[in-house]
Amino acid sequence: MNSEPAKVKVYHGYGHTHKLTVFGHVFRRQHAVQQQYSKGLLANLAYLVNIFRVEPYPFAKVRLQFRDQVIYNKAEYDGFFRFEFSSVSKVEPGWHEVSVSLMEENGQVGAASTGLVYVPHITQYTFISDIDDTLMVSHSATLARRLRELFLRNPRSRRIVPGMATYFKGLAASYTSPEKPNPFFYVSSSEWNLYDYLVETFRYNRFPEGSFLLNQVKQLKDFLHTGKTGHGGKLLRIMRILEAFPNQKFVLFGDNSQQDPIIYRKIAEKHPDKIAAIYIRNAHHPHAAQTAQILKELAHLKIPVCHFNNSEEAMKHSRRIGLFGEKADLS
Repeated sequence: MNSEPAKVKVYHGYGHTHKLTVFGHVFRRQHAVQQQYSKGLLANLAYLVNIFRVEPYPFAKVRLQFRDQVIYNKAEYDGFFRFEFSSVSKVEPGWHEVSVSLMEENGQVGAASTGLVYVPHITQYTFISDIDDTLMVSHSATLARRLRELFLRNPRSRRIVPGMATYFKGLAASYTSPEKPNPFFYVSSSEWNLYDYLVETFRYNRFPEGSFLLNQVKQLKDFLHTGKTGHGGKLLRIMRILEAFPNQKFVLFGDNSQQDPIIYRKIAEKHPDKIAAIYIRNAHHPHAAQTAQILKELAHLKIPVCHFNNSEEAMKHSRRIGLFGEKADLS
């Protein structure tokens, strides 16, 4: 099995007219991964095993270049790096390219990669969505079914919750133009190992382009525990997004298979003025009554909530509260 030397991986970042956030990983070694989009168990399993065969580069020195700016930083113990910086020039809405390099001890560039940062228009809604069982069928509440779904299906054959891609496409275009779509953030307890897997699934199913915020990289020994990292980090990642866009309204999407209702309640109670609506998919029926009670407790905040069984119910609610503008495309 082939492997490659040190590698820099840059994920989609985000920001506004001046302050930008860029993040990624540095790996000492990462096995070459080639997805055949096979329907066979062994081929899919081999692909998944390979994306967990990584060796993070702890405390690597990294250099970011954005336009004429050059900024240095250090990765964390697991190779994860984050740049939060102010652009010296105004950044217009849209996608903008950045470059991140690994700097060796001798001052030479060891590896480099480019990434994209999205800057939304100040008046747009921002949408934050969970992934597993909100958009993608994962059976997160049941270990055996979750692993079966992961092992038997490749990124293009993963089952998507019916209608959600069309729904999100309409939300992306609401009250804006195709050149400046509303921003989407996809937040999950899955690990960064699955980043390319998830990006391919979302692009193949034509979800709006967005920034993914995932959980700490795992190595092969933790392969069977994928997606089972604690959910405290998810709350922190969402709070960072809210702090990054102080003047925008947010719509939160999740499901009731795990902790989304509790996490979203905490966010709504802390930032009631920033949350435009909360949507919870009824993915795990034994939790339906508990979910309804949690959402009921938010009534005093006057935040629209929707506990939905299918995308049609959620779309009707979005129309009723005015989330869909005249330019929303539901075709």
